[in-house]
Amino acid sequence: MGEVVQMHFTTADYVIFALLLVASAGIGLFYAFSGGRQRTTQEFLMADRSMSCLPVSLSLLATFQSAVAILGAPSEVYTFGTQYWFLGCSYFLGLLIPAHVFIPVFYRLRLSSAYEYLELRFNKTVRICGTVTFIFQMVIYMGVVLYAPALALNAVTGFDLWGAVLAMGLVCTLYTALGGLKAVIWTDVFQTVVMFAGQLAVIVVGASQAGGIGEVWRKAVNGSRISGLDLNPDPLERHTFWTLGVGGIFLMLALYGVNQAQVQRYLSSRTEKEAVMSCYVVFPCQQIVLCLGCLMGLVMFARYGEDSPLDKGYVKTNDQMVLYFVMDVFRDLPGLPGLFVACLFSGALSTISSAFNSLATVTMEDLIKPHFPNMPESKATLLSKGLALAYGLVCLAMAYLASLMGSVLQAAFSIFGMVGGPLLGLFCLGMFFPWANSIGAVVGLVAGLAMAFWIGIGSFVMRMSASSPVPPLNDTALPLFDNMTTTVMTTLVSATTAKPRPTGVEALYSLSYMWYSAHNSATVVVVGLIVSLLTGPMKEKELSPGTVYPVLGTLLFFLPERYREKLCCVTPLAQKPKEINAQPYQKAKKDSNGAAYCKDDTVSEDKDTQTERAQAQEEDLETRIALPSCQLASYTVQETVL
Repeated sequence: MGEVVQMHFTTADYVIFALLLVASAGIGLFYAFSGGRQRTTQEFLMADRSMSCLPVSLSLLATFQSAVAILGAPSEVYTFGTQYWFLGCSYFLGLLIPAHVFIPVFYRLRLSSAYEYLELRFNKTVRICGTVTFIFQMVIYMGVVLYAPALALNAVTGFDLWGAVLAMGLVCTLYTALGGLKAVIWTDVFQTVVMFAGQLAVIVVGASQAGGIGEVWRKAVNGSRISGLDLNPDPLERHTFWTLGVGGIFLMLALYGVNQAQVQRYLSSRTEKEAVMSCYVVFPCQQIVLCLGCLMGLVMFARYGEDSPLDKGYVKTNDQMVLYFVMDVFRDLPGLPGLFVACLFSGALSTISSAFNSLATVTMEDLIKPHFPNMPESKATLLSKGLALAYGLVCLAMAYLASLMGSVLQAAFSIFGMVGGPLLGLFCLGMFFPWANSIGAVVGLVAGLAMAFWIGIGSFVMRMSASSPVPPLNDTALPLFDNMTTTVMTTLVSATTAKPRPTGVEALYSLSYMWYSAHNSATVVVVGLIVSLLTGPMKEKELSPGTVYPVLGTLLFFLPERYREKLCCVTPLAQKPKEINAQPYQKAKKDSNGAAYCKDDTVSEDKDTQTERAQAQEEDLETRIALPSCQLASYTVQETVL
């Protein structure tokens, strides 16, 4: 077994890599000192609600098209074949549902934080529970995203591990804390272009060296790497059409429907139509990215066949294999390895910058502003910048902890499934089931999280105990922590004796990681509904206007009106604000029939119906776009109607 082979960077590679960091920092500084100079929280956190469709869509793509996917997808396809491509089938509904269900609800309520919705729909406790869960999810995830590419780069090229982590973490913190959401979105656009360029370069050069795309395809077919449609309905199978195509929908909804990093981009759009269009534009881009990942895996197979660098001991994990392949292909082409590493780090930068910005937003809007409603705008903006900076430093600490985690693709998806699933369930409970109450929401969320961690930790422990007595069946002495599931699959699946199908709790632990999101969100909805019905369901008139999507009313159209009313199925969705003359600095206000519409600093219609205290608060908050005032208007008008 050979030693891990290191191939070193040339000066040209370092220059290209440095250019990426300089350009990203430059975009951040440009937005820090141009336009409104990030002097208001509205500009810093919401980009003045002035973004157009294309940058928003590329930013949506870049946010979760991280280094994790760039490293993970090709090695997945190289090892197991193109079954992973069927994940693309989940993108249809995974992007259509956010575009036509979540965006209209969030946009018409003119929120800044997705979790503000939870207070409008339930109460403050549910909002805080959702916020804390999200912070936990993103802090862990950004650690994985920052550490993964640095580790692989270090193993293959000898590039200093913590030097790379610090360079990325600090540059990203700098441009996020100075330039706000505008800088984050425009650096995402630049980084998306770099990602496409890097992946294309590898595929073109790799395929030409292997004898052309036709030859690559022939070798992949001969090596049984082109997978057919696997319609096995077994949820314990790691990747089948159902786990990827259906389980993937719930993963996509957790990412593109209710995750604050994405919701913030929708809300930064000029109009609701542009927000919906950005979802449509992401769809073909996602398919292209998925195809590029799969093609790169096939080109790798054409080059190495079954004799992988992993088996030869050139690299230690699947995640390093892609970088080894890139350095091998570009051996005599100085500058191109640097381009791919820039592509990889672009993925990481775009993801963690979005994490910093969304974390700063939820902390500000959900945890700080409600307690300090009269905070001056300048102080609030400074505090938001401070929060972005603080989360940048937390991310570096998490990158250290991420070094103790498992296979990159699996770990990141598992965390999103484990924590993103219950959050998706919480929003679905509030949006689709009008009779769900706040007690049901909290109990459901806790049950969903408990279930998530029970399955997640249980499956990890089971794999550890299953693998410890079994010596590796091939030559790869891989530490399990480095490649949690992929390793166990490759070593154990190649065993001649078929493993018996797990039963009972073991079957639950063996659930495919792609089903985590669906299983956990379903747990939240079911438990939440049962608890709500036991503790007294909400009545139609208790609901805040515009917070329920009328899906049940549509499905139960055949029932008479009085029965639908009893089931709370007649609540209309908020009407679209008049967008033709909509200015960025408009606030949401709801009238008695639940229509959310914008007003240009005029509160005269509302003043007649508000109490003196509410009126004083409204005047106090007039100069800034503070959502507590939006909620106040909602509650006050609602009380007046009742």
